[in-house]
Amino acid sequence: MITIQLNVHHQANAGVLGLAAEHQGRLDHKELSMSERIRIADLPELDVTEYLDDDQAIAEYLTVVLEEDDPAALAQALGTVDRARGMTEIAKATGLAREALYQALRPESQPRFDTINRVCHALGVKLVAQPLRVAEGETD
Repeated sequence: MITIQLNVHHQANAGVLGLAAEHQGRLDHKELSMSERIRIADLPELDVTEYLDDDQAIAEYLTVVLEEDDPAALAQALGTVDRARGMTEIAKATGLAREALYQALRPESQPRFDTINRVCHALGVKLVAQPLRVAEGETD
């Protein structure tokens, strides 16, 4: 089994890596000693959409991304989920053109809240507000 330790800067990336680790069947199983190195180019390409195959996985993925408090990451994650579900179907459900949806959900875009809300509704998920103390695990 391949074990890889990475310093991850974003929890969203950690969540994605966790999804990949759960699905070990896609990796070649090989025992490595601590002294062996793996070139990044030799790692299998990770397509997150392959792991977003049910409502629970999608909700967990988006929750991790929302915890990052990064609007660009949220836009990109919604685009990823849309591709997993089918961009054409989501575009129809939102009332937006497919091309406009692609543009709105690029990482460098700044989609309007209305667009985010329409996409979430089409995906069958909702954004939830909770007190920061609860979100950060603090108690009174």
